[in-house]
Amino acid sequence: MTIVQSGDSATGQPVTGIVVAGGSSRRLGQDKRRLRLWGADGPMLLEHTLDLLAPLCAERLVVLNDPQAWPDLPARCIPDSYSDGGALGGIYAGLAAMTHPYALVVAADMPLLRRELPAAMLAYPRTYDALVPRSPHPGAVRNAAGLEPLHAIYSRACCAPLRRMLDQGQRRIADFLASVRMETVAPEVIARYDPAGQAFLNINTPDDLAAARRALAAE
Repeated sequence: MTIVQSGDSATGQPVTGIVVAGGSSRRLGQDKRRLRLWGADGPMLLEHTLDLLAPLCAERLVVLNDPQAWPDLPARCIPDSYSDGGALGGIYAGLAAMTHPYALVVAADMPLLRRELPAAMLAYPRTYDALVPRSPHPGAVRNAAGLEPLHAIYSRACCAPLRRMLDQGQRRIADFLASVRMETVAPEVIARYDPAGQAFLNINTPDDLAAARRALAAE
């Protein structure tokens, strides 16, 4: 595993932007993709995430389980390939549908994403199958190893191992990452672009939503 320390080398190669948006929002009690955290006249959270990707990605895809409910999104909507695939299935569906060899993959429930960090990640030489941030705040991400797999870059080469795991009923992203050429972005690099440590905050519960509102209000 290589730990990337700097992002000075730009590739100039176009990438796909993929938003994984298939969650059911059961714990939150409302559709988090439709949250308007920037006021009643502001964008919905899913729209905001797509806007953030626009200057970084040559095409944008959204993986979700109800594409018919989003007719006006400025992106191509992709249905989940595996109804019970979770985040792993969402990543696979997006990668299988993308046009370019690499994709920036983010979740639809991260309102404090900042363009600077993914832009820096996209500048790294693409010698990996997966480039995943290792958070300076391990408890704030979805992976017990401190990795944030839904703010990462994946190559098309990940499709075969993803499909194999999904067909076998395996759903752990950590197991998938161990099966591909993964490089990680060092915590000190992440802190350079996200000094407040909030970029990976994701909304799953009412407490998460309240924390996101407080952070946005503080800005």
